[in-house]
Amino acid sequence: MAQNLKKKTEPASREQRLEAYRPLSGMVVPRFAGISTFMRLPYLAPNQAPGEIDIAILGIPFDGATTNRPGTRLGPRQVREASSLMRLVNYGTLVAPYDLCACADVGDVPVNPIDVQDTLRRIEAEVSYLHQGGVTPLSIGGDHIVSYPILRALAAKSGPVGMIHVDAHSDTGDTFFGGQKLTHGTPFRRAIEDGVLDPKRMVQIGIRGHMYAADDREWALDQGIRIIDMDEVVEKGIPYAIAEARRIVGMDATYFTFDIDSIDPAFAPGTGTPEIGGFTSREALQLVRGFRHLNLIGADMVEVSPPLDQSGGTALVGASIAFELLCLLAEARAERASKETRLNVV
Repeated sequence: MAQNLKKKTEPASREQRLEAYRPLSGMVVPRFAGISTFMRLPYLAPNQAPGEIDIAILGIPFDGATTNRPGTRLGPRQVREASSLMRLVNYGTLVAPYDLCACADVGDVPVNPIDVQDTLRRIEAEVSYLHQGGVTPLSIGGDHIVSYPILRALAAKSGPVGMIHVDAHSDTGDTFFGGQKLTHGTPFRRAIEDGVLDPKRMVQIGIRGHMYAADDREWALDQGIRIIDMDEVVEKGIPYAIAEARRIVGMDATYFTFDIDSIDPAFAPGTGTPEIGGFTSREALQLVRGFRHLNLIGADMVEVSPPLDQSGGTALVGASIAFELLCLLAEARAERASKETRLNVV
């Protein structure tokens, strides 16, 4: 197989469809060769995805809402390269996502690099198309504003969603630079205001660092958001943080957003707003793996900035977290399908 591209086909069975949408084997084409796609999966145009695949991995190469160090627009491309190292089975959980779901790389959202609002409309439209077509989105950013239109797209079908938010920053600010409401520090305030994110089913894990003002945190708490800051994680442990987060989001529809700056810059320096005192890469794996068997309907991994870590180490961490999120989504989707089958039989 010379390249990892597939045209839309009409598999006769689910088994054939699962076989058609698997990563290109490193035993057939070396991992340093071939066309770069997320996880070495086949490429599929977004308009071909509904009815064909279960999970779409899409890049969102946008950093036009960044207020400090730019570069995350290049994140999806470098994460694609790093994700060639991912294989088929999760060593920690033994989840084999490609045995559960047909997956593909659907390319990048065609963002407008000089217009934030236009970009948000484009992201919302593409994710909405996928979601309405029954496809679960896993998005690779890009700065954290990209989560806002994704939440709008998902909530249009399911209603307000809960959220697991792993980050160094709350991202519930109001305005920046004289009234700008759409920045990478404001997406979740906007989503709550729009009624697409349920703050009482939202938990933030790993928050730390300095604030512009004390009320940055107070607004989030006043909405009912549960903040498990880094000090609390250190004091009570990751298993506690997992149990508390699971209690809060329950089994209703939930989104998972992971900002790479939640990880200490010793392990992931390539990000726009690094904060010391964060998770180790190993702790991050343990944390994410703790959220199996939830009703997850989408996820993203954001804020990898290749110019700030040209070694590619941060992108490797991001690709590894993205694979963990893919495993969670695949398992959640398979469990929903199994439940629906049982109900139909009854």
